[in-house]
Amino acid sequence: MFNIKKIAVIISICVFPLCAEQVKIIAESFNGNEKKGLTVFNGNVKIKKGNDELNASKVTVYTDKQRNPTKYVAEGNVSFYIDLSENNASYKGDAGKVVYFPNKQEYQFYINVHLYQIGTNRKIFGEEVILNAIDGNAKALGKEKVPVIMIFNIEDKKKEEK
Repeated sequence: MFNIKKIAVIISICVFPLCAEQVKIIAESFNGNEKKGLTVFNGNVKIKKGNDELNASKVTVYTDKQRNPTKYVAEGNVSFYIDLSENNASYKGDAGKVVYFPNKQEYQFYINVHLYQIGTNRKIFGEEVILNAIDGNAKALGKEKVPVIMIFNIEDKKKEEK
């Protein structure tokens, strides 16, 4: 008899056969509809693609007619590591919800977002943060009475001159 985690890995390989990098998804359960291009993974979902990792309670994957992923929606206790080495940046963090559009390489983080750039002291906290890996653009929004918080270091030139 098959273990449900093994079945999830097999399904993920079948759902994403044309991806340049292999996507591995492990979950307690899944439910898929190929005609609708929709697969839902539930329970301790772990996704790994290259160096990128995503963990959540639930992940919904939307695919096109060729079964290529067009959107991932992760919800519930979402944590992540994103390696954008082509942009000389890597990020880790957590949020209530993360939406990723692979064709645009755009990450959208929602609900109590904590985003940390690895190797720097740059941090962004907010209710909505959007990061585009192609053009390097980022934006963040707070919510009513709760501002966006950005933390980073600045070199003090006066100290350097002494």
